[in-house]
Amino acid sequence: MNALGIDIGGTGIKGAVVDTTTGRVITDRYRLLTPKPATAMAVIETVRAIQTHFSWSGPIGIGLPSVIQRGVPKTAAHISDEWIGLNAEDRFSDGLATSVTLLNDADAAGLAELRFGAGRQRSGTVLMVTLGTGIGSALLIDGQLVPNTEFGHLKMGDFEAEDYAADSIRKKQALDWPVWAGRLNEVLEAYEALLWPDLIILGGGGSKKYNKYQHLLKTKAAIAVAEFGNMAGIIGAAIAAAQSVSEN
Repeated sequence: MNALGIDIGGTGIKGAVVDTTTGRVITDRYRLLTPKPATAMAVIETVRAIQTHFSWSGPIGIGLPSVIQRGVPKTAAHISDEWIGLNAEDRFSDGLATSVTLLNDADAAGLAELRFGAGRQRSGTVLMVTLGTGIGSALLIDGQLVPNTEFGHLKMGDFEAEDYAADSIRKKQALDWPVWAGRLNEVLEAYEALLWPDLIILGGGGSKKYNKYQHLLKTKAAIAVAEFGNMAGIIGAAIAAAQSVSEN
């Protein structure tokens, strides 16, 4: 099944059509700027413009930077607070006149990597950790997503994990690789103590320089680098849409 995957970010909204049986992106990616302010109406109109670009009327999956419970955002990062409490999945479905599946953006990336990327054919517990402006997370157990984990907010002493070891913190504080890797080790050790993952997948901007610090990490779990880069959210959102259609 093909589905349109949409990844909503703080600066851009990106989409492409994906063959969800292979994970292959079968169109060029199309990107528009995220409206300011990123209200529900403005974002839906932007997504509709992407839908129109592809002349798409089939299922659509959308990754939103928010905790999503039963189609309702509970938080809002880089989008308007008016999203909180809104039945956004229904609003998107009405505005786009098609079936829409809404999920957390990090969860979408995790789905893509587990199904077709660095975690393919892996059973057990897989934890994806994205190292960027913050720390995102996706937890999958025997192929099933545990949504909205938000492990970037785990307390590390006086700090949240993402305020201690995100890639943006490394850059902002000009931390060298050994110092930053030491912080990242502390975060990953905390995750391991709670979850005992079989595999940790590192994504986000911080994973692009993995060769600079991989020898400094001391996890019990195997570590792999995410394969899909900034396409993971699009691919995972499309996968979620196809799953929703097949389940219903």
